[in-house]
Amino acid sequence: PDRLPPPTSPSLGCDPTKVIANISGLKRELHGFHVHTLGDTTNGCMSIGSEPHFNPIEKEHGAPEDENRHADDLGNVTAGEDETVIFSIIDKQIPLSGSNFIIERAVVVHADLDNLEKDKLHSSDIHINFIFH
Repeated sequence: PDRLPPPTSPSLGCDPTKVIANISGLKRELHGFHVHTLGDTTNGCMSIGSEPHFNPIEKEHGAPEDENRHADDLGNVTAGEDETVIFSIIDKQIPLSGSNFIIERAVVVHADLDNLEKDKLHSSDIHINFIFH
């Protein structure tokens, strides 16, 4: 596949990253959508470590529109009647370069919704995963 050109700045929050996903085979409901710290998905959730959420600045769990949130908190995606998700987000907390880049990290769609609560981490089985390259 074609690679995107590198961003012009390596700093977190300077150059937004656009994520576009077209995912099929999901149950018709909300599913949490996150970047995880490790990129090895050979054994599903066992491969991505005990602290899977990508949170390099150690912020609270939250929603994508929250300034104070894990970098990985990309909210929920909704599967329609055809069990397909077409999703697009532009986010400043998941850069493609610099010390907190997301290249080679796992991106997961959880089986359940993310409740977006500030005081709780989302925890459910991973349903689908892919890696930013």
